[in-house]
Amino acid sequence: MDIIGVDIETYYDKKYSLSKISTQEYIDHPLFEVIGVAVKVEVNEAPAEWFSGTMEEISKWLSQFDWENSWVYAHNTLFDATILAWKFGIKPKLWIDTLSMARAVHGTEVGGSLAKLAEHYKLGQKGTEVVRAMGVRRVDFSEEELAKYGQYCINDVELTRGVFNHLAPHFNRIEIKLIDMTIRMHTEPSFILDLPTLEDHLHHTKRRKEDLLAASGMAKEDLMSNPKFADVLRAHGVVPPMKISPTTGKETYAFAKTDEDMKALLDYPDFDVQAIVAARLGTKSTIEETRTQTFIEIAHTNRYLPIPLKYYGADVSGRWSGVSFNMQNIPRTSPIKSAIQAPEGHVIVGADLSNIELRVSLYFSGQLDKLKIIAEGKDLYKDFAASAFKVPYDEVTKDQRFVGKTSVLGLGFGTGAVKLRESIRAMSGTDIGAAEAKRIVDLYREEFSEVKNTWAKGGQVLKDMRDNVAATFGTINLPVAGRRGVLLPSGLYLKYPDLKEMRTETGTEWTYASHRGSRRRIYGPKTVQNTIQALARCIMGEAMVRITKRYKIALTIHDSCYCAVPEDEAQEALDFIIAELCKEPTWMPGIPLGAEGAFGRTLKEAG
Repeated sequence: MDIIGVDIETYYDKKYSLSKISTQEYIDHPLFEVIGVAVKVEVNEAPAEWFSGTMEEISKWLSQFDWENSWVYAHNTLFDATILAWKFGIKPKLWIDTLSMARAVHGTEVGGSLAKLAEHYKLGQKGTEVVRAMGVRRVDFSEEELAKYGQYCINDVELTRGVFNHLAPHFNRIEIKLIDMTIRMHTEPSFILDLPTLEDHLHHTKRRKEDLLAASGMAKEDLMSNPKFADVLRAHGVVPPMKISPTTGKETYAFAKTDEDMKALLDYPDFDVQAIVAARLGTKSTIEETRTQTFIEIAHTNRYLPIPLKYYGADVSGRWSGVSFNMQNIPRTSPIKSAIQAPEGHVIVGADLSNIELRVSLYFSGQLDKLKIIAEGKDLYKDFAASAFKVPYDEVTKDQRFVGKTSVLGLGFGTGAVKLRESIRAMSGTDIGAAEAKRIVDLYREEFSEVKNTWAKGGQVLKDMRDNVAATFGTINLPVAGRRGVLLPSGLYLKYPDLKEMRTETGTEWTYASHRGSRRRIYGPKTVQNTIQALARCIMGEAMVRITKRYKIALTIHDSCYCAVPEDEAQEALDFIIAELCKEPTWMPGIPLGAEGAFGRTLKEAG
């Protein structure tokens, strides 16, 4: 088996570049042209080679390498891999991506560019020939210019190999396979798009936005007034996002264009909320509109839907995130899910881990009495509601169970009475009052005392990171390696880059540097939550690698995964996937895992 490094240089200009459009749009564009490619085969430490020519000549040159039996690495492999797969039919045994690896290892501490990583590891300079190549077609290069461009490309491959050598020790087999799986979702897509459904949805979504704003009678001042806008959100079942004011040190509405929680509402599952928030922010189109338009454009150029996901894209937890369009947050009721379909003769099989974060949280904190209720097949939400309302388990009403569910899911990471009351009022329209909310919070913290005790341990972890102290965290004794962070079962670290402690009028506040360049607040219960999310992601990742031995995973969304399988294998595939999801990890023995799923012609039918 060979290990092959690759770097492809392509035409770009000011308007036509990866900074303006997605990888799929760029490669499918009429302006697309490969200038040349450098390849390094790990045989006797041979240097990389450069080749430039027509597409036919490049294809012939590439055919000399044993791609099918090789591991192939690049930096931002999604780009190079898509070109190799779509333009040259190359599908290696395994894809490796140093950009993905760097994101997991370094987060925001170093930077993801090859230039930054090469500088960090003292590997040499990247060069600037690509900047001078902007707007230049292959035939327009002089022989000398093309030779210099080739040396630049060769240097990129050599630098990438050096970066890989430094990053590889941090990765186990599972994480490398997850990187490969993520890239193949884009290079070897499994789902097709139904164009009429998308076009109909786009028309109705635009019309619905116009009708909503016209019928609501909302004046501009209503949208711009913070209290009135908050009331509008509550009327649509949304808890208004809050933040600590840097000026007063007190809690205030997070309604600014730069507030992450406000921007997140542009992608809220309810289209009406998207429209209202877009109107407040002065945005012409909602996320649902732009996402639908993107799918329509893809349907015109591709039979299949390439799915771009970012491995280790989410802050801290390591979950996947969207790249050019967000497949992680398509509303459950969106017709887009009906437009994403299996090809002829196939169905989409989907399955997800049931209440995984709740189960992991109870196990991690040692709240085994509550975990036992789940293991016995009982309803934990109903159980807490019975206690909260002092009624027998079998007599809990639907409304009471709703309060129980909201409490169990919402209070596990430090939420207080004010936010619990707000959540219940926003989602049900019922105001339980301040006293009742406090009573329920106090009861939860009494009955889930081990969960509550873990919050303080989360705060201690932050101090251990700051003071570079070695410790352990949770009942599974996760190692805390000082400033390196919490060592996860994946072999990677949960960390808070540039962690800082500040004194405010309301007490101590911790912040860290996020992927988006802003600083985010962090505190004990939130540290616990991030750890639980990271552990759930480890469980899901291990299961997906097992599943890929039999079925190709076409999409993952948080704690679920989807495959396109032949119709006659649908039930067999579903049973197999659920069984794999339910296998407990060796590092968390005895945790009762549950999974459920479905299959159908569309993504919506598959869950």
